Amino acid sequence: MKPILTLTLNPSVDGAAETDVVRHTHKIRTSNERYDPGGGGINVARVLTELGAPACSVYAAGGATGGVLDTLVGQRGIAYTRIPIHDDTRISHVVFERSSGKEYRFVPEGPLLREGECAAVLAEIEGRDVDWIVASGSLPRGTPPGFYARIADIVAAKGAKLVLDTSGAALADTLAHGGLHLVKPSQGELEKAVGRPLPDADAIGAAAMEFVAAGKVDLVAVTLGHEGAILVSRDGVVRKAVPQVEVRSAVGAGDSFVAGMTFGLATGLSANDAFVLGMAAGTAAVLTPGTELCKRADVERLRTQIGA
Repeated sequence: MKPILTLTLNPSVDGAAETDVVRHTHKIRTSNERYDPGGGGINVARVLTELGAPACSVYAAGGATGGVLDTLVGQRGIAYTRIPIHDDTRISHVVFERSSGKEYRFVPEGPLLREGECAAVLAEIEGRDVDWIVASGSLPRGTPPGFYARIADIVAAKGAKLVLDTSGAALADTLAHGGLHLVKPSQGELEKAVGRPLPDADAIGAAAMEFVAAGKVDLVAVTLGHEGAILVSRDGVVRKAVPQVEVRSAVGAGDSFVAGMTFGLATGLSANDAFVLGMAAGTAAVLTPGTELCKRADVERLRTQIGA
């Protein structure tokens, strides 16, 4: 099996900590601090590695924080290629307030990518011999319109399969362009992409099926948080619920879903069985605190429950 390549254009150094109470003005003393490499594609690579799949992470990073990110990725045992950029890589932070059980997430806008840096990303993808590419996360400032659509064309020319997890105009533009094997929007992200409310499962399934029927994408997995997820393919619409679990953090749940489902598809599972594995990974991610992601043992246990 060739390594699954993940692409992250706006990665981050993710910090997490806990405190008793979050208050303005006062110093907030924290504990249980940890730092992880973050951003959509990097998170996907972390989960793929946890599940036992070979992965390689390509990301655009720069400045002193870009070096920190390299160190964190390397510590996780993930092969990586950094596309150097001029600006500093962003630092995100998650704080869990013990008194309320609430989580506060601080996510910077991130760097500006210059024209030559964007071209270097495309050249790197063009030069890769891969069967699967996962493009995940937001597009940083300076990225030209239709950037993910250009990635789709490069992947199609290779005869490889592209998995996309993004939002906003980047999602809408790429869905309209096509060339996708799997796309994973949330309900809200899909609503924005189609420009209308999708109040129930029937409406969500019908909206996703429009893209499948038009040949733009093979599989659409729409995540609904604690209400489960919906899979849409040419075989129809499937909805599955997830077990009720104690939520410790929502960080990385969607990325874990993408990793689990991609792992399943890349290893020959049916779309439905890969969908179950994705749901198990996404649910397992909420069991861990802060920026920690899913654990393999939790994924396997939940996979059995969801697939039953």
